[in-house]
Amino acid sequence: AIHLDREIPLICLSATVPNAEEFSEWVASRRGPTALVVERNRSVPLASTYLLKDRWESHRLRLLDLFERDLPNPALLRMLRRHPGRRRYGMPRRFETSAFLERRGLLPAIYFIFSRAGCSQAAHQAVDFGLRLTSASEAARIRELASEATAHLDPADLAVLGYGRWLSDLEAGVAPHHAGLVPAFKETAERLFAEGLVRLVFATETLALGINMPARSVVLESMSKFTGEGHENLTPGDFTQLTGRAGRRGIDDKGTAVVLHSGYVSIEEVVGIAGTGGHPLRSSFRPTYNMTVNLIATYEREEAERLLDASFGQFRDARRREKLQHRITEGADRLEGLLAEAACEHGDVF
Repeated sequence: AIHLDREIPLICLSATVPNAEEFSEWVASRRGPTALVVERNRSVPLASTYLLKDRWESHRLRLLDLFERDLPNPALLRMLRRHPGRRRYGMPRRFETSAFLERRGLLPAIYFIFSRAGCSQAAHQAVDFGLRLTSASEAARIRELASEATAHLDPADLAVLGYGRWLSDLEAGVAPHHAGLVPAFKETAERLFAEGLVRLVFATETLALGINMPARSVVLESMSKFTGEGHENLTPGDFTQLTGRAGRRGIDDKGTAVVLHSGYVSIEEVVGIAGTGGHPLRSSFRPTYNMTVNLIATYEREEAERLLDASFGQFRDARRREKLQHRITEGADRLEGLLAEAACEHGDVF
């Protein structure tokens, strides 16, 4: 918005930006009259659920709503507060969850695992434990499409990449998807999923961005992820982005987000993340030494300063300063009034 010509229209789409009005005001300040269109109703309703294993009932899997009438489900809260830790309830294993999704009619599904190795392992485990989601004719079609998509790769390379095992998982209707796979493998999984031939994809969070792969349900194995330095809980925006894949327009009456029980993230934390929605859009525009050198080399000082002042971050800071100044002025006026009331001909209060 800073450098674009004013004749170029802007269309900004996101389901995770609650401060759209503020962003629109910034765009208007840069480009003139701007129309903001906000749609708050989801085309396919989304149900947030919680899946746990009940060790006291023959390890039965139980799926409960996270919310009732937009409030945390009191029955679920009571269950987990009464039996804290790992005594009664546990996390369902991956193959158990996969079979449960099939029985409950919640496929096709995207099962998010924040580990590349975990995605491939989960696909193997599901198939090894007998999960079969395709017919013989569908498996044949999958073989045909997979062969076409990988025809440009050398057989020796395919052997190193584990082509045989990858293909056998595909034929069962199961696929991994992560950045560690070669493009041909990822693109094949995407195409087969879009055509309904693959019905369960184990994926890292990269699948939640930029790829149109809606599903009937989305599974979150964990509400925390490793950042490189330690584990951190997902943000409300992360949750909204990941679960936004659930529910296919014109096909499903509703989408289902399934959060797996964990002994490391409390139910209170889960409902706090799932019930908050998106997080405010903030500017990541930060002046650096390299940026300063480039600005000085490219623009005159006046223009360089104007560009720095044009960022969304500066816009938000200016708004905050205005609000603070307004509060300071209001406080000064109130203080002046109180001082006037404290004055008396017989002696001031202070």
